[in-house]
Amino acid sequence: MRTVATPRRYTLVAIVLHWLIALGILALLALGLAMTRGSLPPMDRFAFYQWHKSIGLTVLVLMVLRVAWRLFHAPPPLPDAMPKAEKRAAAAAHLALYGLLLAMPLVGWAMVSASPYNIPTVLYGVIPWPHLPVLPELPNKAAVEGVLKLVHSYGAWLLIALLLLHVGAALRHHLALRDDTLWRMLPLVPRPGAKPEVPSR
Repeated sequence: MRTVATPRRYTLVAIVLHWLIALGILALLALGLAMTRGSLPPMDRFAFYQWHKSIGLTVLVLMVLRVAWRLFHAPPPLPDAMPKAEKRAAAAAHLALYGLLLAMPLVGWAMVSASPYNIPTVLYGVIPWPHLPVLPELPNKAAVEGVLKLVHSYGAWLLIALLLLHVGAALRHHLALRDDTLWRMLPLVPRPGAKPEVPSR
C-alpha cells in the first residue's frame, strides 16, 4: 500500500537519499573529468579510478533504495498552478534521471567486469565487490570494454545535461515562480512565512 508524503514535503528518507545521491553524483563527475581530462600521475589516476568505482556502486545501492522507497511512498503533488504539459515534462525528466542513475553505475560495473586487466574492485579499500557474471570470461573482452566505455562516456554527458535541466528548473520555480517546489526537497528548512515543518519518515 502506497503512503503519501506530508502534503507539501517529501518524506525524510526520500530527502536524505536525494542529497546523498546528489553528493555522490557530484563526486563521480569530478573524478570522471579528472581521470579522463586531467594529466594525473599513474598512481593518482589509479586511486581516482578506485574511488570512482566505490562511489558509483554506492550510488547504485542508494538508487535501488530510493526506487524501492518511491514505490511505496508517493511524492507530494506538484503545484496546482503548474500547467499539465509542464507536469508531464517534469515527470519525464525525473524518469530519465532515475533510469540514467541506475544505468550508469551498471554500465561502469560491466565495463570493469569486461576489462582485460581484470582489476578487482574493493569498495573503499575494504569490501571486495565481485565482477558481473559472464563478462570476465568473454573471448573479446577488449572490444566489449571499448563499447561499454563509449556508452559510459556519452551517458556521463547526458547526465550532466539532465542535471543542469533539473537544477535550472528547481531554481526557476524558487526564484522566478516563487512556489515551494524546491523547498519540498530541502532538508529541515522551514518555508518562508510558515512554521517549521519536519518531514515524515
